[in-house]
Amino acid sequence: MAGDAVIAAGFGFRSAATADSLADALARAGGAPDLLATVADKAQSPAILDLAARKRLPVAAVGAAALAAQTTLTQSGASLLAHGTGSVAEAAALAAAGPSARLMGRRAISGDGLATCALAEGASS
Repeated sequence: MAGDAVIAAGFGFRSAATADSLADALARAGGAPDLLATVADKAQSPAILDLAARKRLPVAAVGAAALAAQTTLTQSGASLLAHGTGSVAEAAALAAAGPSARLMGRRAISGDGLATCALAEGASS
C-alpha cells in the first residue's frame, strides 16, 4: 500500500565476509528489514545472497551515484576513497529506502569486523 513504511538494511562488507558476518551486523543494528541493500558490485556476492535467502528478502543493488548522493552519519576515509560515501552501509540503506528515508542509527559492525549494517526507514511507493 502506498505510504507504508519500508525498512532497508544496508550492508558494507569485505570479500572475506560470510552470511554469518552480515547476519551478525544486522542483529547488532537491530530491526526487521523489508529488504537488503549494498553497493552494486557486491549485490551478487554469495554472502548477501545467502543472507537474503535465509531471511526471504530481496537485495537492492545500489549504484555509485546513488551512494555518493547520500548524507551519512559515519565518515570513513577508506569508504570515501573507495565508494564516494562515508559509509556504504548507511548510504545503501538510505538509497534503497527511498528519497525521504532517514537513518535509524549509525552503522553496526559485525563481531568479526568484516561487515557493517545500517537501517533506514522510508515510505514505500
